[in-house]
Amino acid sequence: MESFESLELPAPAIAGTLPIMGPAPERPDPELIRQLHDVSTATAAALMHRMGVRQTFIQGPLPRSPGAKVVGPAVTLQFMPRREDVIAGIAPGTGEEQLEKATALWSVFETVQPGDMLAVQAFGDLHSGCMGDMLITYFKGRGGVGIVVDGCIRDWPRVQTIGTPVWTCGFTPNYASQTTLLPWAVNVPVAMSRVLVIPGDIIIADDDGAVLVPAKMAPLVLEHTLDHEQWEEFSRMRLSEGGSIRKYYPLSDEGAVEYRAWKKAQG
Repeated sequence: MESFESLELPAPAIAGTLPIMGPAPERPDPELIRQLHDVSTATAAALMHRMGVRQTFIQGPLPRSPGAKVVGPAVTLQFMPRREDVIAGIAPGTGEEQLEKATALWSVFETVQPGDMLAVQAFGDLHSGCMGDMLITYFKGRGGVGIVVDGCIRDWPRVQTIGTPVWTCGFTPNYASQTTLLPWAVNVPVAMSRVLVIPGDIIIADDDGAVLVPAKMAPLVLEHTLDHEQWEEFSRMRLSEGGSIRKYYPLSDEGAVEYRAWKKAQG
């Protein structure tokens, strides 16, 4: 009777089909991105909620570069659960680190253009290092401005010296192909926590975290941001003077009348 130890994996069914490559994202007007730098993640999340898009805050990845603020269109990298028969068909006979070159991990960085944000779906995994200092150095060299990973990166002491702002769930010594995930696809829709990120969507990231703004809704966000921030400035001033929280935050009808008078007086 043949032992289980002697059984071999069958030929992989998807040999040669990875990585999956989506179309290049349509990048927005650079002037729109420049103007969005004046929008905080808190304001963007509040406005998106008012516009009916509820899940925009990418919960999990934390700011690792205090004081950094970045805005840019998303290029996406999708990790999927590792499966040995699939791996066997990607780069037969190669070692683990050479395997990575045949996956989406290498491919995604070759699609990066100046001003891009990299959004990585990794299921909040705290074991796999989705990338390290070499790839992040390459990302910066291609003009990428920031990276949001729903998971971990490695080489953090060296990554800090690169200067590229990152938002991650944590750090690990493991490289990507060493663990339970596989870099699967480039520029396809990804799930970042419970947020759907479509390539070309805009990500705003600061010390509060990272927030998604659908590209087509970005002009509306800009249109409403100035008034939102002005009434908050007014409310903050009145609260610092001892004004009623019920009247000034958010503005009651009475507070709104007072705000409009204040705004008119400001010219």
